[in-house]
Amino acid sequence: MTTTVVRPVAIKIDPDTKERVKRLAAARHRTPHWLMREAISQYVEREEKREAFRQDTLKAWDEYQTTGLHTPPEKVDAWLSSWGTDNELPAPACHK
Repeated sequence: MTTTVVRPVAIKIDPDTKERVKRLAAARHRTPHWLMREAISQYVEREEKREAFRQDTLKAWDEYQTTGLHTPPEKVDAWLSSWGTDNELPAPACHK
């Protein structure tokens, strides 16, 4: 069985933000502590996804610069527009 050790972390926020967190927590029937943990978790998850997308984009750009393979946007648009229709097109091929 794996146990996770939770360590306290202190952050400093201005009084106005602190009051806003308290009001929102009360409205949600949660503690300010829960609300801040949730906000941080959601932020980190969103930013990890954004960073993964950025890394995928950089990798694709590097691959394009190395191989020169691409698909013209009009072919991609036509393919995407055909999705869900009776005349769905196959994915367009990459070429130089």
